[in-house]
Amino acid sequence: MPRHMPRPTPRTRTRLTRLLTAGAAAGLLVTVAACSAPDSGSGGDGSTLVAYTGQAGDYQINFNPFSPSDIGSKGLIYEPLFFINKTATGDPKPLLGTEYSWNENGTVLSVTLREGVRWSDGEPFTADDVVFTYQMLLDHKGINGTGFDAAVAKVDDTHVTFTWPEPAFTKGPDVITTVIVPEHLWKDIDPENDVVEKPVGTGAYTLADFKGQAYTVKANPTYWGGEPKVKTVRYLALSGNQAGADAIAAGTVDWQTGPIPDMANTHENFPNYDTGSVAQNQMVLGACADAALGCIGPQTDPAVRQALFYAIDRTQLNKLAFQDTAEEISPTMALTSTQKAEISPSVQPQVAPTTAEPSKADQILTADGWAKGADGIYAKDGQKLSLTVEVVTGWTDYITAIQTIAAQAKAAGIEVNAAQSSWNEWTDKRFKGNFQLAIDSLWQGPAPDPYYLYSYFYDSRMTAKVGEKALGNNYARFADPAVDAALDTLSTLSPQDTAGRQAQFDVIQKAVVDQMPYIPLMTGANTSVWNTAKFSGWPVNGEQYAYPAVWSALDAAEILKTLTPKNAS
Repeated sequence: MPRHMPRPTPRTRTRLTRLLTAGAAAGLLVTVAACSAPDSGSGGDGSTLVAYTGQAGDYQINFNPFSPSDIGSKGLIYEPLFFINKTATGDPKPLLGTEYSWNENGTVLSVTLREGVRWSDGEPFTADDVVFTYQMLLDHKGINGTGFDAAVAKVDDTHVTFTWPEPAFTKGPDVITTVIVPEHLWKDIDPENDVVEKPVGTGAYTLADFKGQAYTVKANPTYWGGEPKVKTVRYLALSGNQAGADAIAAGTVDWQTGPIPDMANTHENFPNYDTGSVAQNQMVLGACADAALGCIGPQTDPAVRQALFYAIDRTQLNKLAFQDTAEEISPTMALTSTQKAEISPSVQPQVAPTTAEPSKADQILTADGWAKGADGIYAKDGQKLSLTVEVVTGWTDYITAIQTIAAQAKAAGIEVNAAQSSWNEWTDKRFKGNFQLAIDSLWQGPAPDPYYLYSYFYDSRMTAKVGEKALGNNYARFADPAVDAALDTLSTLSPQDTAGRQAQFDVIQKAVVDQMPYIPLMTGANTSVWNTAKFSGWPVNGEQYAYPAVWSALDAAEILKTLTPKNAS
């Protein structure tokens, strides 16, 4: 399950530190009592929430929302125009924007902005900030992970327009969920490379204190939506999943998204806690796939990727690595739960096999010129079929998944090894192409539509040569002109044109399944564990008002703004 914020932002390590405000004062780090009793909770006065995002190792300070190493500025500190709940249908929730509308042919999106909003340094928020933010995306391709390409214009202080030369209905959700930054501070920085240490936003929280082991945000008393009831949120850096599970057992963490033992019986084991989950992220072995862009290794052969897909016993994988919380996955990467209607009828298989099919893997490899050696492992042209999977140290479920896959793959004649590294190193490897395979999850876009996942991960314009940072999230370095053309056509079609859209999905899904740059594992359930004795208002029991993952920043902000402490003084 992904522990980082699943947003379409390019990944690159930052190199230059600038302070955005000379006068912003850092508050005191809130001290949280570490109690051993599972019923003790974590905050002394009931209004402090302690969260664990899955951060393995110390935090490196950076609150630049356009940076791959941003540790938590989106939503809480910097807000978008609207919030879209990916787990349900319904209208976007107004934030910095209050209304939006399209012209009849879908070329102009008009947005009305909220009046009376101020940045946390007291400066007024206006249309100039909105225009500046989107123009910055146009001027800096390295941060334009969604491929934003509209002309943005100010109508007056509370109205802006976005104009495209062709219909652009599908681009609307990405536009209205992009976070906005203050022009008066950001005009002097390099958004691609600068580290932000003292962020100024319009959000419900401001940075209070930062240390490598933990950072704290505090409620913004002048927030336009009213000061949130959860007054302080402390984000811990631990050593990995086991430490997170231990913290739940000790009652020292209130919210984490990640595995703990016997998750199905969390409330029975820990009466102050319960769980919530939604299966929406496709767990994959992402490959550095394109040799033409500099990828090296046997994983550049589509036959190898296909063979590994059939070598996996997903029933066993689910049981051993994911406590049977994962769900089926379509190799088209469309969700079978909510996007089944968009799965092309010509694609086979429509759902990944639940058990291993080694004979199918053998058929694919043999036809491609691979032959088994004396050690039972395939080889071709003197190259052994040995693959290394990158994983973050401490992500125990993913590490167990690789170990399980390695045993399954060996039975099919494929050698698989794991390479563990810090989250920063793992991110840097993926987005510069210095890897063979990496275990991670793809993620849904701002609206429940498979178009967005395809545009993030399969658009050749969102990648780069090995050694250069990918311009977007296409770290597999997948490139197919037919897919690019289909994405371009989809971006111009009305959501109501189901026949026209399906014709383009057919093209994309054929390439996705045939070439398989991201090898499908399962759809991850991303289960959160949260303190129900200390806080009420979690998105469960039919109240799925946001995606319930602590690392999904825009969703987490909505959750934190909704929660009510039960015992605040």
